[in-house]
Amino acid sequence: MVESAAVATRPRDAKGARPASQGAELGALAKAQLSGALRLVSGEMVDEVERFADPMLLTEGKIAILSLEAVQHGFGERWKARRSEVFTFANQVLERSLGHRGVHRRVSDTDFFVIHPHLGRLQGQAACLRYLTEIQTHFLDDAAHAVKDILQVTRVCNGRLETQPVDAERVEALARAAAPEVAPDGPRRLADFVEPGETAQPLANHWAPFAASDGRSLRISVALEPVYELKGFTRIGFRMIRRVVVASSGEALSPQQVSALSTADLLRADLATITRGIDRLQGSAEQQLSLIVPVSFSSLANPRGRAELVEPVRAAAALVKLGVICEILDIEGVPQRALTEVTSLIRPLSLLVVGRLANPTASAFARVAGSGFQALSFECPHSPQVGEAEFLGWATATLQAARKATRSVMVYRAGSMKRAGALAALGATHMSLDAS
Repeated sequence: MVESAAVATRPRDAKGARPASQGAELGALAKAQLSGALRLVSGEMVDEVERFADPMLLTEGKIAILSLEAVQHGFGERWKARRSEVFTFANQVLERSLGHRGVHRRVSDTDFFVIHPHLGRLQGQAACLRYLTEIQTHFLDDAAHAVKDILQVTRVCNGRLETQPVDAERVEALARAAAPEVAPDGPRRLADFVEPGETAQPLANHWAPFAASDGRSLRISVALEPVYELKGFTRIGFRMIRRVVVASSGEALSPQQVSALSTADLLRADLATITRGIDRLQGSAEQQLSLIVPVSFSSLANPRGRAELVEPVRAAAALVKLGVICEILDIEGVPQRALTEVTSLIRPLSLLVVGRLANPTASAFARVAGSGFQALSFECPHSPQVGEAEFLGWATATLQAARKATRSVMVYRAGSMKRAGALAALGATHMSLDAS
């Protein structure tokens, strides 16, 4: 592993020695590095790696280190002459195996940084083990102990990757099963998300006006709003905001009126939202990390709805680096068992599964706790009459209740940096600013 620039350039005293405090720190770093708990990133890769330091990815165990140290040691003095060949082969294996559904970067002379956003912790680590087994077998004809060179990243900070060993027995068992968790062009086979007898529909122009069940012609308008992770105030991507508009009058339906639409109309609105959002995202010059896609619970609970949503969701995921975050709407009053079933069904399609609450009360949070959501989201009150004291009272009570139900809380439309700071201090993890 290459010492990071941050460590390598620390000042020395007149005799060439580092100050005692720095020496102690370097001693601790060396000890951690020798134990395998700390990996140092090459100086030129520090910024690249820290772009992916998303707390949710780390908490979910979706970031791993795949180490080529065994190959390095096997080559011995020949390593410098052969490492370019090893890196080329390793990149080919990772590119072929991950496709566009994951991320890999070589971050030091031996370590590859790998993210499986669409897989669980153990499944992603088992996939890394399969990749490393292929690499070690190719160069060493032996990969019996490859699992010790797969590590879970627990923290990314200043060019240092804090890691822990994987559960070797379980990861090896999953790797031996060799189940194809991720195909190069998608999270699983399309059939895995479609009930028997149902057929997935191809991606089409769903956002043209459509005739609702009550005869009105409805059209969908979509805006993209930036969403930020509050710890470092870094943008994680956009969320799609939809408006359902009556074509004849230009009147926008209220959230309550949208929720009251028929199941068929809600599915049409969901399809239109995603495809219209894709159209807008394709006009963006910068590729985003993620995209928050809103989908009605009724659409996901219906086999035909799930079948029709697969292709648009996958098309949206292909436009961003890490994948889409599915945000499930209209979950109030839904039995917990039904919520748990739907969250488990769509998890393979989604980087994260978020539950959206229209009325974020303590009782609403309590009802959805334990339903499989990895985060909960809601909007701030945005009436001009809501003063700072009233807002702080609302935020205190709401965030206290939310954190009892989930560890990640997304709060939309904060309206100002002052309010964003208050939300962060009270426990919100993500937010958007726009209050228009």
